Amino acid sequence: MASLLPMQCVASLRKPGSLIHLRGAASLGINKRNYSSSKKAATSGEYLHQSVVPSMHYQKSLPRLPIPKLEDTVRRYLAAQKPLLDDEQFRTTEKLTQDFQSGVGKQLHEELVAQDKRNKHTSYISGPWSDMYLSARDSVVLNFNPFMSFNPDPKTEYNDQLVRSTNMVCSAVRFMKTLRAGILEPEVYHLNPAKSDTDGFKRFIRWVPSSLSWYGAYMVNAYPLDMSQYFRLFNSSRIPKTGRDELFTDEKARHLLVMRNGNMYVFDVVDKDGNLVEPAEIQSHLKYILSDSAPTAAFPLGVLTSENRDVWAGLRNKLVAAGNAEDLRVVDSALFCLSLDDESMTDHIHISHNMLHGDGCNRWYDKSFSIILTKDGQAAINFEHSWGDGVAVLRFQNEIFKDTTEKPLVHPGSAAAAVDSSSAVRRLQFNLDTEVETGIQTAKENFDSAVSKLTIDALEFKKGGKQQLKKSKLSPDAIAQLAFQMGFLRQYGQTVATYESCSTAAFRHGRTETIRPASVHTQRCAHAFVREPGQHSVEQFQGLLSECSKYHGQLTREAAMGQGFDRHLFAMKYLANSQGQALHSLYSDPAYTAINHNILSTSTLTSPAVNLGGFAPVVPDGFGVGYGVHDDWIGCNVSSYPDRNVHDFLQCVHKSLEDIFTVLEGKALG
Repeated sequence: MASLLPMQCVASLRKPGSLIHLRGAASLGINKRNYSSSKKAATSGEYLHQSVVPSMHYQKSLPRLPIPKLEDTVRRYLAAQKPLLDDEQFRTTEKLTQDFQSGVGKQLHEELVAQDKRNKHTSYISGPWSDMYLSARDSVVLNFNPFMSFNPDPKTEYNDQLVRSTNMVCSAVRFMKTLRAGILEPEVYHLNPAKSDTDGFKRFIRWVPSSLSWYGAYMVNAYPLDMSQYFRLFNSSRIPKTGRDELFTDEKARHLLVMRNGNMYVFDVVDKDGNLVEPAEIQSHLKYILSDSAPTAAFPLGVLTSENRDVWAGLRNKLVAAGNAEDLRVVDSALFCLSLDDESMTDHIHISHNMLHGDGCNRWYDKSFSIILTKDGQAAINFEHSWGDGVAVLRFQNEIFKDTTEKPLVHPGSAAAAVDSSSAVRRLQFNLDTEVETGIQTAKENFDSAVSKLTIDALEFKKGGKQQLKKSKLSPDAIAQLAFQMGFLRQYGQTVATYESCSTAAFRHGRTETIRPASVHTQRCAHAFVREPGQHSVEQFQGLLSECSKYHGQLTREAAMGQGFDRHLFAMKYLANSQGQALHSLYSDPAYTAINHNILSTSTLTSPAVNLGGFAPVVPDGFGVGYGVHDDWIGCNVSSYPDRNVHDFLQCVHKSLEDIFTVLEGKALG
């Protein structure tokens, strides 16, 4: 379930009724607001801005996530299975599905609807989805945590590690204070910003009661998004427990956790009156940490957060028993983790490896998010996935990038404050017994073994992008997804289970829904391009592309409106398990197992703040595909394990994109 988050937010309108479509994997809802030109100025150095509309103004009136009709879920499920099965397998799956629909499935669906009616404060998927993440026992590294790297500061001298880390910490505290004061702009998707993203509309809507405010926004084609996950951004950690982890948040804590060379440091970034500590003081404390001559930690505790969750839970209990409870609480309650790496980055691939996993020693993967800053000022966010789907993280990243680049609080040559950092900064010292030391060594060996199997490669296709595709009346996302289908068919001769995450943040406590990009349309089109390039006219190829685009657009709109099949089937399975019922044979059908073994796990992201995004494959024989379709180029950042060849896959994807754009230019395939 690790995907990036999802990751791009696109609007689409359909009559009757307006439909928003929010796409992203793992999945990120992105506001259509232009982060680089916000009209709002900060009222003081303490805040990013002061929103006229309170941050949570729309939360109460957000629509509820619908539960699809059972017959729709069955129809969509069978349509997604069609390209993955031969005729005999499909008949078997069809029969099982029909039996499920008329029997156990009907009963589970009715119970799910009744349960949902009793829990109007939330969504039917929120509890089960969170439980799925927290009950998973695999390491969060590679399996769940994704990363998003920042673009460099356009003013190169501000990319100095000390200057940039100080500015990012200050901006992060300003974001936190703005959010907690309720003056962070609400997350709203504006389909007609000329009407809704205006001071006049905001002054009007703030007086509309919060129980009705969503409807007011809807009338001007604006869609407020769920912000319920935001409170877990700061002062939060995932705590390992046997069987099922817990989420912990302590909003009273005022300190930052900093890691360098596997050593852990803390100091306050908020004073006792709730104000941001002077930036020059924060700079002084970070400078002190960067120049600390303490040796690299012999037993870096952070590597334990990369372990199997039950193993880590057992070792954490040992740490508590050895008298480390208070310092562990300090780690868990810190605003966030800042990892200062002593290494400089050589290229994009190096950045991806470092930000996705690093060496395991200078990270605390359980924090809700960590900002990682390398010696040469490359920065990224790595985040824990159980508490949210990246909606809040991407908003945070956009705001931090804008604030640090437009209104930095420290500058190259700024003098650090003349304060005694040695008394303000505390290096955490843990009591470790032999068992824990052995556990750390084993964790490091397991970590090294896991990451050594991961390969990452990237592609930049420069011969076309969003502008040309839109001119051809094609969905850019549909064409990118088609290129992955064509690439895989060219390399391996198959159509396989494919996952693209779609945010359902337009609904209260929405999480994600799955878009299933592999369809009979992409299969037909890929087969024509790859196997029969000389047997079709340019017009026929263009017709096939148009078909794929239309169908992908339909799937995306449906998913954004909560009308997929994956979450519904998952929720019914979860309900049956929670009641101790035997599962219907639909769930043990090899076809159900196969469609949930997502060989192509994909996630798209474009943002002015983000340079790269990435995640590991979700299955051993899969690809983790992060991609972005830009105005005149298409980029992919793809990971694989030894079962797959990522370099060859990207060559096949590149060839697929070349063929598609050749056809769009009206030329025959050679």
